[in-house]
Amino acid sequence: MFFTGDPTTRKRVDLGGRSSKERDRQKLLEQTRLERNRRLWLRQQNAAAIRIQKCLRGRKTMEAEHSKVREEFYAIYGKHCQNIDRHCFGPDSRFLCQLLFFFNAKNDGDFAALGETCRLLLHVVQHNAGDLVSLFAGADYPINSALVDYRVKKLAFTFVQAVSQHREQLRDPLLMTPMESNFPLALFLEAVIVFLDPKLPWACKVVGYLLQRNTFFLFRGIVLAVKDNTKACGSIGRISSLEHLLARVISHIGQKPCLCPNVDPYCSFSSQMLTIPFLWQLFPNLKEVFAAQSLSQHYIHQMALCVKNHVNVLPNDISAEYPGYACLLGNMLETAGVALSQPDCSFELAIDLAAVTTFLLEGLPCLKSSNQENKESSTMSEDDVTLPDETEVALGRDLEQQITNAIDSRFLLQLSNVLFGGISLVSGSHCQLDREVEAIGAACAFLHITFDTLPLEQIMTVLAYRTELVRVLWNFMKSCHENQRWSSLSEQLPYLPKDAPGWLLPLAVFCPVYKHMLTIVHNEEFYEQEKPLSLNDIRSLIIILRQALWQLLWVNPMAHNNSVKPATSAPVNKQNPVESIKQRVGIVASQLLSQVVDEFVAPNTINLTGQSFLVHWSIVCILISVC
Repeated sequence: MFFTGDPTTRKRVDLGGRSSKERDRQKLLEQTRLERNRRLWLRQQNAAAIRIQKCLRGRKTMEAEHSKVREEFYAIYGKHCQNIDRHCFGPDSRFLCQLLFFFNAKNDGDFAALGETCRLLLHVVQHNAGDLVSLFAGADYPINSALVDYRVKKLAFTFVQAVSQHREQLRDPLLMTPMESNFPLALFLEAVIVFLDPKLPWACKVVGYLLQRNTFFLFRGIVLAVKDNTKACGSIGRISSLEHLLARVISHIGQKPCLCPNVDPYCSFSSQMLTIPFLWQLFPNLKEVFAAQSLSQHYIHQMALCVKNHVNVLPNDISAEYPGYACLLGNMLETAGVALSQPDCSFELAIDLAAVTTFLLEGLPCLKSSNQENKESSTMSEDDVTLPDETEVALGRDLEQQITNAIDSRFLLQLSNVLFGGISLVSGSHCQLDREVEAIGAACAFLHITFDTLPLEQIMTVLAYRTELVRVLWNFMKSCHENQRWSSLSEQLPYLPKDAPGWLLPLAVFCPVYKHMLTIVHNEEFYEQEKPLSLNDIRSLIIILRQALWQLLWVNPMAHNNSVKPATSAPVNKQNPVESIKQRVGIVASQLLSQVVDEFVAPNTINLTGQSFLVHWSIVCILISVC
C-alpha cells in the first residue's frame, strides 16, 4: 500500500507513554517478584511446620521418658514413697534425680510423692540437728558441691512451683504455720525456708536460682489467691510459712555476702509484690523486715534507677481502682516512715525515696479527699484548685486513704530532716554544693506534686512551722540570686528540662508555704524577731518575685490571654509538668508579692514609686485576674 498523503489513513498506536517491550518487561518483573515472595512464604511455612513437628515429637518423647522413669521410681520406692529413707537424699542416690526429672505439678501422684519427700526431709532435719549438708553431700561437700547445689536449687523451685499450681484448691494452709497445718503446701514452703538458712553454703545460690526462675511472679499469684482469705487476720504474733519465706528471700538480697546475680527488675520484689494492694495488712511481720534500713534502701534504690531510666517494670493492674503504681506508692510510703526514722538513715535513701514517690504521685488522679479539702483551704483560692479529669478512673477509697494517711506530718518532718539535715547549718552560704542542690531539687519536686495531689491543710502547717523548709529555701534562693546561678541550676535538677528557669521549683514550693506562715504571724512578731525573714530579706524577696513574674509574662505572654483557666486543666498538667509549674508559680508568686508588699513594706522603702510602682502592680493584677 502506497502513502497517498491522507493523514486519516495513518495507523494510530496508543503506547501509553511506554513501548510494548517496556510494558512486557515491567509485567514480567512483577510476576517474578510475586513468585519469589510466594516461594519465600512457603519456605517459612515449611520451616515453621518442621519446628512444630520437632517440638511435638520431642514433647511426646519426653512424656514417654517421664512415664518410663516414673514407673521405675514407683517400682523402687513405692507408689506412696513408703520405701524411702534419709539415704535417698545422698549424692549417690538417684532418688532426687528421678523425682525432679519426671515431676509434674499437675499430676496428683507426683504431687503426693513430693509431699512424702518433703515430710521425710523435715523429719530428718528436726531429729538430726538440721545437718542438711551431710544429708545431701555426705562426708565431703566440696567434692560433691556442684551436684548437691543443683539438686537443692531444683528441689526448692519445685516446692514453690507445686505451691503455685495448687494455690486455688488449698488456700487456708498457705496462711498457717507448720504447727497448725500438716498440709503439703505449708510443708513445701517450710522446706524452702530450711534451704535458705544463711548458714548453709548453698543459700545464695538457691536464692539466685529462684530469682532467675521468676519466683516472685509465682509468689504474686500465690498471694493474690489467698489475699481475700478471712484467716489473713490471724492471731497476733503468728507468722505463716508464706510470710516467713518471703522475709527470708528479701532479707537475703543485697546483703553481704550475697552474690546473687542481677535479675530483670520486672521480676523483682518491688515490681511483683509491692504492687499488691495492702500487702502489709496481710503480712505485718514482712513489713517490719522490709522497713529495715539496708533492705528498704536497696529496693527503693532499685526502683529509683527504673524511674531515672524511664523503664516500666510494673505488672498488669489488678483492677482499675487498684492500679499497680498506686499500690506500689501506698505500700512504699507505709514503710518509708519507719526507714526515715532510723538513726542511721542515709541521705541517698531520702533522695531515692523522693524521686520514686514524685514519679508515682505524678500519675495519680486527683484524690477525692484532696479535691474536697483543697476547696476549703485558705492557702489557695477556689480557682486555683486542679479539677479531676472526667475520663480518669478514681482510686479505691481505701487505697486513697492509705496514701493520704502515709504522707502525714511525721513523714514530712522526717523526710525534711534527712534531706536538710546538713544544709540548715550553712545558712547564708554563697557556695552551693551538689549535695544541697540535689536535696533542694528532690524536696521541691516532691512537694510540688504533693500540693497538686494531696490535701493541703494537713501538710502546710508542719512544713511552715516544724521544718526548716522556708529557711533553707530562702537561703538557697538568695544565694542563687546574688551569685546569678539560676541558669546553671536547671541543668542539675532532674525534674526540669535544661532550658527551664532554675527558680521554678523553689518558688513553686516556697511561695505557698511562706504565704501560709504570713497568715498566722503577727506584724509585731515580724518586726521584733524578724522571723522567718528579715526586712532586708523581704526586700530581696520582692526583687526575686518581681523578676520571676516579669520573665513569665515576657516568655509566654499568650498564656495569659486564654479565656479558659489553665489551672483547671488536669490532663495538660500531667502531660506538660513545666507549664503546670509555670502556672502555679504565676499564681502563688503574685499572691505572695501582693501580701508582702501590702502588709510589711512601704512603697518608698523599696523604690517602688511613680511609674515603676504602677508597672509592678499591673503585673500582679494581670496575673491574679487571669490565673
